[in-house]
Amino acid sequence: MDFSQSLLSIGKFDLKFSHLLIIGILALSFSVSFLIRSQPADFGWELHEFDPFFNYRATQFIVENGIDEYFKWNDDLSWYPTGRNISETSQVMLHLTAATTYWVFGGGGDLYDFTILFPIIFGSLTCIVIFALTRVIGGTTAGLLSALFFSISLPIIIRGQIGWFKSEPLGIFFGLLGVYLFLSGIYSKNNKIALSKLVGAGIFIAFGLSAWGGNQFFIIPLGVFFLTLPFLRTDHRFLIWSIPVFTISTLVTSLGFERLGTDFVLGLGGVSLIVPTIFLVCCIAIQTKSNQNSKTRNGLFFLAAIIIIGSVFLIQSSDSNIIHLPSYRYLNAINPFLTTTDPLVDSVAEHATTSIQQSFLFHSILMIFAGIGIWLLLKSTKRSIQIKNDMISFSLILGLSGVYISSAFIRLEVFASISIIILSSLGISILLKEFFSTKNEINKLKNLSLKLSFVFGLALLLIIPLFFPENSTIFALTDAPPTILNGGTQFQISHSDWNDSLEWIKNNTPENSVIASWWDYGYWIQTKAERATLTDNSTIDSIKIKNTAEILLDTPIESWKSLQELGADYFVIFVAAERLSVNGGNGEPIYFLSGGGDESKKQWFMRIAEKPLHDYLHTDGISGTNYFWNDTLLGKMLPFSLASYVNFQTNQQSFEYQHGYTGIYVKDIKFPNDENGPFKLVYSSSSLDLGNGGPITAVLVYEINKDYVLQN
Repeated sequence: MDFSQSLLSIGKFDLKFSHLLIIGILALSFSVSFLIRSQPADFGWELHEFDPFFNYRATQFIVENGIDEYFKWNDDLSWYPTGRNISETSQVMLHLTAATTYWVFGGGGDLYDFTILFPIIFGSLTCIVIFALTRVIGGTTAGLLSALFFSISLPIIIRGQIGWFKSEPLGIFFGLLGVYLFLSGIYSKNNKIALSKLVGAGIFIAFGLSAWGGNQFFIIPLGVFFLTLPFLRTDHRFLIWSIPVFTISTLVTSLGFERLGTDFVLGLGGVSLIVPTIFLVCCIAIQTKSNQNSKTRNGLFFLAAIIIIGSVFLIQSSDSNIIHLPSYRYLNAINPFLTTTDPLVDSVAEHATTSIQQSFLFHSILMIFAGIGIWLLLKSTKRSIQIKNDMISFSLILGLSGVYISSAFIRLEVFASISIIILSSLGISILLKEFFSTKNEINKLKNLSLKLSFVFGLALLLIIPLFFPENSTIFALTDAPPTILNGGTQFQISHSDWNDSLEWIKNNTPENSVIASWWDYGYWIQTKAERATLTDNSTIDSIKIKNTAEILLDTPIESWKSLQELGADYFVIFVAAERLSVNGGNGEPIYFLSGGGDESKKQWFMRIAEKPLHDYLHTDGISGTNYFWNDTLLGKMLPFSLASYVNFQTNQQSFEYQHGYTGIYVKDIKFPNDENGPFKLVYSSSSLDLGNGGPITAVLVYEINKDYVLQN
């Protein structure tokens, strides 16, 4: 079939079969991405994780009150009693985009439902954006491959599933769109079109930064790429105005967002654009004044000088605060060898360092093809591959920087995925062009079976990771319940404990009530229960979070005093366990703990509160000591007491802890509602009273008894 055959003419545009093929593959990429991202909906129709609940509430505020009021909003449900300045501390562009698209496309439907769908729509649309970006670099075949690979990328999918109304899906969409417009702009033959694309690129890069702070890592490869342009391109007159236009557009747009503002412009992000732009202009000026034989050498000397001076300046500015340095987690991404002494940062699962096993699980066979892509790009100047040198340079810079940055946190594996997708797509497209080239000796043999074998083998290598190993495929790993339905535990279940508990708080506590809990649950309480909290997931005030950890580990009386001073009215505890029936269900049930609730987080409470672990934990680092169970608020609020320790390998039982033994527990409410203690259990969710064996994800609401009288 002739793919270039015209099917329909519309004015000067000829619709060809190749266009239909491109549309079909992009539609397939979007559909596959959409379906995989939708799997958690099988468990229930909810927002996923924690931050999306705040983002929904912020979007709801815009829809109900308007954009002007949003920028004046100090949220009094957050960080009681000080509140939170939303526009200074939030992903503003995420909220504005969601509210705007809801006004345009929402059709008056439920906003909650709209925000549940929002991430999978923008996440799936990004398949088209990465196609356009990769096409600019290496052609249509590479672009289509990148769209397909993006649609099944595990690191990207798991951070953009249905209900994941967080930063990454929109941030990646804007970031890749900005990079595409930039690359397309610097290759536009029409200066007016180039100008509009470069301005648009700067705007969308800034939008992406406002939607997700992690988008600062799109800045790094762009800045490094600027340093190479004077040596790779000869159209210096174009570069000398086009690159500054992009940089100025990015910086000016970022000043429109309070969270970015001067902190970004005068920080590492802004400097990463400003310094390379200044270098580019000065280097072109130096090369213009140099003769033909010395201009490259002089430019390289100037580059070396800039690198040396810049390195010294950065070292000195880190002590003198000349440059606004980002938070530790961003510095750690730039320098993965940094170590943190902040247990609050370490306690967040997405801040864990990526292991080699995880990297291979995430990227699998594409890692090999990305390596082949790098090798072929480096050799492409000796081949008939039509990829320009500056695009080769950008691909390698983007690829290597993405892999490097992602080595710090699991959360940043999305950048490794983007890099590997682009490099592997380029590598495979080059292989295909080489193999099917009419100049290739193999093709002179007209050996159709060999060609088909090559294509079949290539397809098989790419498809195998979708189905093996069975329990670690993208379909298995993304088929998990929304967090609010299992409390973020290890159980693949769907319980209504949290929703029922939040509804109870909303309907059975005074509207001005203040709820204390571990910070993980703050956004849920604010959004669904509509009550103020002492702390929440924004982790703005680490001192308050530390105070909460100290309260949980203090004696009940001292904790009661501290909570009175903080103005708290209720304390919410979450516990995950597994109930085992004994004697055919007629005996007293026993329980295993450590399912992922507060009982499993006690180790982090101790580290954050800077308490000696040996006072609270046995040598296994998990089992609580008698002091923990009898003398701490957390131990007394957990609705269980130790029954005995069991060695399941030898079936031996002990009432004292022994290494290798596991604790089993019985239900025990220590602050019942009918006693006049410092705390009263006023509500417990249904799974705590589960009649049969199975997982428990119980939420307990304790009233802080204001009428309690201290005994002398």
